[in-house]
Amino acid sequence: MPELRQPPNAASVALIDRDKVLLIQRARKPYFGMWSLPGGRLEPGETPEQAAEREIREEVGLSVWRLHPIRRMLLGEGRFVLQVYATEAFEGEIVASDEVSDWRWVRADEIGGMHTTPDLGEVVAGAFRVFDRS
Repeated sequence: MPELRQPPNAASVALIDRDKVLLIQRARKPYFGMWSLPGGRLEPGETPEQAAEREIREEVGLSVWRLHPIRRMLLGEGRFVLQVYATEAFEGEIVASDEVSDWRWVRADEIGGMHTTPDLGEVVAGAFRVFDRS
């Protein structure tokens, strides 16, 4: 099983807009039907930050910048080392790809009642702390 010392092979981003975060409902495996942050696997030659920027553009049509690394975690029984970023810097209109069955802006206190990927509430809380919105 990979350890957290290994470099990330996936990246995701908590997009923060005032008191809400953008969540997507996954339309594919892994985590089909679960709510999560947008993101995905690194492509060959990409840094985690480049992958995060590309995945956000592909999944929800937004451009992001000023990414703050907030957490590195294991997912998928250790197959994925996920680097999670947070940002308030984004632009564009949300256009969901076929990898996304639904999306919504939610407050941190709404996440507990949703069917989410592992530790999402804790990850989002960490993202809000970056911008002093805990």
